[in-house]
Amino acid sequence: MARGGRRWPRRPSPGRMVAAVLAGLSLLSLLTCGYLAWGSRRGGAGEAPGNLLGEEPAAGAPRSQPHIIFILADDQGFRDVGYHGSEIRTPTLDKLAAEGVKLENYYVQPMCTPSRSQLITGKYQIHTGLQHSIIRPTQPNCLPLDNVTLPQKLKEVGYSTHMVGKWHLGFYRRECMPTQRGFDSFFGSLLGSGDYYTHFKCDSPGICGYDLYENDNAAWDHDNGIYSTQMYTQKVQQILASHNPRKPIFLYIAYQAVHSPLQAPGRYFEHYRSINNINRRRYAAMLACLDEAINNVTLALRKYGYYENSIIIYSSDNGGQPMAGGSNWPLRGSKGTYWEGGIRAVGFVHSPLLKNKGSVCKELVHITDWFPTLITLAEGQIDEDIQLDGYDVWETISEGRRSPRVDILHNIDPIYTKAKNGSWAAGYGIWNTAIQSAIRVNHWKLLTGNPGYSDWVPPQAFSNAGPNRWHNERVSWSAGKTVWLFNITADPYERVDLSARHPEVVKQLLRRLSQFNKTAVPVRYPPKDPRSNPKLNGGVWGPWFKEDEKKKKSDKSKGANKQKKSKNKKKANQKKGQSFHCRSRLAAQGTLTL
Repeated sequence: MARGGRRWPRRPSPGRMVAAVLAGLSLLSLLTCGYLAWGSRRGGAGEAPGNLLGEEPAAGAPRSQPHIIFILADDQGFRDVGYHGSEIRTPTLDKLAAEGVKLENYYVQPMCTPSRSQLITGKYQIHTGLQHSIIRPTQPNCLPLDNVTLPQKLKEVGYSTHMVGKWHLGFYRRECMPTQRGFDSFFGSLLGSGDYYTHFKCDSPGICGYDLYENDNAAWDHDNGIYSTQMYTQKVQQILASHNPRKPIFLYIAYQAVHSPLQAPGRYFEHYRSINNINRRRYAAMLACLDEAINNVTLALRKYGYYENSIIIYSSDNGGQPMAGGSNWPLRGSKGTYWEGGIRAVGFVHSPLLKNKGSVCKELVHITDWFPTLITLAEGQIDEDIQLDGYDVWETISEGRRSPRVDILHNIDPIYTKAKNGSWAAGYGIWNTAIQSAIRVNHWKLLTGNPGYSDWVPPQAFSNAGPNRWHNERVSWSAGKTVWLFNITADPYERVDLSARHPEVVKQLLRRLSQFNKTAVPVRYPPKDPRSNPKLNGGVWGPWFKEDEKKKKSDKSKGANKQKKSKNKKKANQKKGQSFHCRSRLAAQGTLTL
């Protein structure tokens, strides 16, 4: 299962040795049982009818396979949770995290598609071809069909699999749709963003369409102007109410919130009218609604008999976007960057099955780790030829053991805008520093190329005074700089660049980047396809790629003519050999001793 050239220990491959074990950053929290009753509020974020605080129905002894509920928030900043010091109230998240395990050294990817693809495959972007940007609505692109997905593996061992919320892994052909990638049901959006009430999205002027689906069809019947956070929660409650809790369920809830556009029902602004910055105020209202929705999901788990045998995982998909109200303070950078503010996420696990409840996990965990971790918990099998980049980290989270992970390839993007001053010389002849890349090994983090917007944005930046209030936190770039090195354990805010002080460490990390790059597959980032326009598809964003019927007929005609011409040829001449080439694996190389 280990990727070629990796020497880090992997539970499925105990023979692989490790160099050094990491002591690092922070951020995973386990959820246990904190549910705040929201009183008798009406029209809440997906409130189910009846008393959700009632006793859990007796359902007999729970099955050994746990119910898995994965909740993915969109664009939630590192600071934007109560237990990280936010002024935004998140009582549900705070309580679930406090009674579970907080993941405080937890990493995701800096944008939507990359994080979602790595969650569902357990592979780095360089191993799926999705290492550049996101999948755009008009691109004939999707998560490659030869990748086995998490719901597919869970279905193999008897799980019912359901997805509610944002897909954003491509849809240009029907084979790319969620229901074709392992989910028994799907209710949500295919694109990366859209209106929370009307579910319309314009990709560019005149290229607009409806984006709400139930399974493989546009969900026009559900277009009742309901705010998406509440609508998705109601759907989750319906699924839980109709499923037999004695049978294992995988529920992937990918909320649209708190991604732009910044929209929220009016009553959620009640506690945030004192926030002067309008974007921050709207963002706060959206997060308050999301927190209430998660409360209602957890209450439904209790009401319908799932909770005692459930594992709830909460994660953001990337860092927050300060221009859209999010805050990553005191981390550096924002969504879309490889600074800590773009990739270090809010995360926790909550479950009655945890051994060390109410704890903080500071071991290194990455979003790819959920794939092998959850399959193992579900009593599934992981084939050696899958070549995962994730690790089984359940014992790390539940029991407080050391993480098997000592490194993370944050990414290598060969087609991102090259840094003008980057060169092979700056990379000691090992790596072209014009290329955008980032890697973490033990305490060390290396960035090359153009890592993106790099300011620290403190809370006062959200006043109406504007950026003049925080100009002292802006970064003045050193001319020609294309390499940065940080000791993340000692300097989690990336304020002290150590690249000049530790050139040998820089070289070792550049060599590791080079090793990873040898295993990369070609980038998949095709140009837009005019056939994607929703106007050609009944006003709906959806699969548009169909094999040209004329081409089919032409191919049949050519085949018939060829048969006539070769009628008298020998059979040996009629047959053509085929050769199949296997991808060469990177030979094992020495481990880093950092």
